[in-house]
Amino acid sequence: MDDLQKEISELKQFIVDLKADRAATKEKEKREAWIKYVSLTIVVLAVAAATAAQWAGKFSSAVVMNQAWASDQWAFYQAKSIKQHLDQSVQNLAATQPGNEKSEQLQKQLAERAARYDKEKADIKAKAEGFEKTRDVARGRGAKMASVISLFSVSIAMASLCTVTKKKPLWFIAMAVGILAIAQFVSACL
Repeated sequence: MDDLQKEISELKQFIVDLKADRAATKEKEKREAWIKYVSLTIVVLAVAAATAAQWAGKFSSAVVMNQAWASDQWAFYQAKSIKQHLDQSVQNLAATQPGNEKSEQLQKQLAERAARYDKEKADIKAKAEGFEKTRDVARGRGAKMASVISLFSVSIAMASLCTVTKKKPLWFIAMAVGILAIAQFVSACL
C-alpha cells in the first residue's frame, strides 16, 4: 500500500508539475504575443522595400531614356547648325558675285533657310532642355529612393533582431525608421 500511495503521490506531483508547466507556457505565449506583430511588420516593410526598389528602377530608366533623347536632340541641333553654317558660307560666296541674278536669288533663298534653321534650332534646343530637366528630376528622385531602400533595410534588420532578442524597444525603433522610410518614399514620388 505504501508503494501505491507513493505512486499516487508521484502521479499527483507530476500532474501539478504538468499544469504548472502548461500555465508557464501559456503565460510565456501571452507575454510574447507581440512577436507575431513584429513578423507582420517585417512583411510590410519588405513589401514596401520591394516597391521602393521598383520605383528606383523606374527613375533610373527615366534618367537613361531622357539622357538618350536629350543627346539625340543635341545631335539634331548640331546638324542644323552645320547646315546653317554651310548655307552661310555659300551665301557669303554668292555675295562676292554682285549683279548676278542667280547669285541674288540664291542669297535670298539661303537667307530664308537661315531664318528657318534659327527657328528649328530654338525648338530643338527647347526639347533637349526639357528632356534634360526631366532627367535631372528623375535622377534626384532616384537618389532619394536609394536612401529609402537603405532605411527599409535597416528597419527590417532591426525588426528581425527584435524577434531574436525579444526586446520590444527594437521593434519600436524599427517601426520609427520604417515610418521615416515611408515618408521619404512618398516625398520622392511627389
